[in-house]
Amino acid sequence: MSQQEIVKRYWLTPPELYAKLDSEFHFDFDPCQYPKTFNGLEIPWGKMNYVNPPFRSKDGSPTSFVRKAIAESLIGNSTFLTLPAQSYVNLLLEAGAELRSLGRVKWLEVESKEPMKSPSPITGFYLKGKPNDNMENRE
Repeated sequence: MSQQEIVKRYWLTPPELYAKLDSEFHFDFDPCQYPKTFNGLEIPWGKMNYVNPPFRSKDGSPTSFVRKAIAESLIGNSTFLTLPAQSYVNLLLEAGAELRSLGRVKWLEVESKEPMKSPSPITGFYLKGKPNDNMENRE
């Protein structure tokens, strides 16, 4: 595989997006910088980290970087992670939804009521109704 083919597998953060986020969060470390000169999962991170994780297993999975960010938070370091999400997740977040981890829900099969054998992690979204002064009194 040529160097050019390898490079095509990396996706860099657009400079304007990074600048906008950096102006708010003031990053002092990027454990996923490119070109890669160290393994960001094996070294201590900064006080405020920017993480656009690689999606190639040999470079560490996004889950590995999420776990590392959680570990870093327990020692006082903060992290902003960029992770892909379904468009409906962003719609709900932009509308003010609160997220709740529901764990691995063992959904029940409709007829047999047998629980799912390999449940996926599920996130609940609470979208609270907002008062509307224009609504007529409901009774």
